[in-house]
Amino acid sequence: MKTCEYAGGVFPELRSHPWQASRTDVAARYYDFTASPQLIRSALEDFVPWARYGAIETFYALLQWLNHARSAFETNDCEFTGPHDNDQQEIRKALGCSGRLMLLFRSLQRNTVAASVVDLRHALHSRLSELDEAFAWGLVGTTLVPTRYLGLPESDGHQLGTQLMISFWAWGDSEAETMLNLNRLLTNLSRAFRDLAAHAMV
Repeated sequence: MKTCEYAGGVFPELRSHPWQASRTDVAARYYDFTASPQLIRSALEDFVPWARYGAIETFYALLQWLNHARSAFETNDCEFTGPHDNDQQEIRKALGCSGRLMLLFRSLQRNTVAASVVDLRHALHSRLSELDEAFAWGLVGTTLVPTRYLGLPESDGHQLGTQLMISFWAWGDSEAETMLNLNRLLTNLSRAFRDLAAHAMV
């Protein structure tokens, strides 16, 4: 499937893990899904209104897997904008939806080694490019996001590292088609992560 290195969606201030509050959404808050996985299906306010679609359950299952006890990862933040008028003229579909997932290594120190996150990014792109080559109506983009890891020692810049922002877009000519294509995209993303884990590439 199609992927890109995404330059957009950068944050005006240095991100932190864990983060405490959002300036753009006062209702937003950080949830530690490694400690409270039961919140995944109730706490994500952007996703709950669309829960009647299979794509949202696929996303929840991906979050569960990424945050499970034996995972090398955890998630830090996510966002979703449901189907709306598509303003990208090069995409010949009436509607589009989009979202993001912030991903980091469970071992915080690993996120401060630039090559670790870069290698994860490259491995994810490589695996996705091998999956579902016929799929035209979805795109995954990745961005390296500078992050301060508050759980690490403060001295000598030891807290400074990166996390991987995974952005995704899907398109369709109806709400149902758009969400069906989103489900296909998220299924591919889930398979890519499981393949990387199975081959010890993370």
